[in-house]
Amino acid sequence: QVQVVESGGGSVQAGGSLRLSCVVSGFPYRTNSVRYMGWFRQAPGKEREGVAAVIFGGARPQYADSVKGRFTISQDNVKNTGYLQMNSLKPEDAGMYYCAAGRDVVAPLKVNEYGYWGQGSQVTVSS
Repeated sequence: QVQVVESGGGSVQAGGSLRLSCVVSGFPYRTNSVRYMGWFRQAPGKEREGVAAVIFGGARPQYADSVKGRFTISQDNVKNTGYLQMNSLKPEDAGMYYCAAGRDVVAPLKVNEYGYWGQGSQVTVSS
């Protein structure tokens, strides 16, 4: 059974930093299959949107335009843990952040590409 667990959310002032962590378990490597980890966020009243995604092990990171240059995604295969380092946070970055895992993802920043989701971690950014 695949489990996805996020941690690390919190409150920060604009311009500050937070790092989110995501542990994925029960999601093994398979030959000829590529595992992805994605980070998504959802603000109240808005749709869930893709923030960043990466292949397990750290290859091919992708970012939404709104976070490029400020957020960094990484994934450590040995620890089964991924990270989203968020710097220069803005009030519009606030929301519930979700980690997701999927196989053979075609569009890594699309919500419906992922089959396994965490419960979410709240990020609050005050101006």
